[in-house]
Amino acid sequence: MTTTPPDHDPAPVTDDWREDCAPRRVLDLFATKWTSMVLHTLDARHEGGARTGVLHRSLPGISKKMLTQTLRDMEGSGLILRDVLATMPPAVEYSLTPLGRRFVEPVNLLYDWGRTNADALDAFGPGPAPRRSAKRPKTD
Repeated sequence: MTTTPPDHDPAPVTDDWREDCAPRRVLDLFATKWTSMVLHTLDARHEGGARTGVLHRSLPGISKKMLTQTLRDMEGSGLILRDVLATMPPAVEYSLTPLGRRFVEPVNLLYDWGRTNADALDAFGPGPAPRRSAKRPKTD
């Protein structure tokens, strides 16, 4: 019987496993949970576009700083457009680009899978505790 040394990988390396292959690039894009949540929220709750404050209220648990960083990253990736509206005071609206709309489809599939398979997710135990909690009354 012949054994393969532990440091030897007999499978040939293909383009599917390169560091810059498409599947890895997709996973990198969604390395943070907020990217997929912003995409899903813009599509499912706001018909593709919303102002910053509306988005913030639609995403329980995200800080303003994290939302701002996520929106900047998504704009840099070409998933959303940032439009400064000529209002007083100035307002900013974010909307999905055609590329962003293409990425919404697999994100929505994951969300639908999660809803359908909540029992499987429950097998992992309780989810993370919510970050935003009710304000505690002052004690003197």
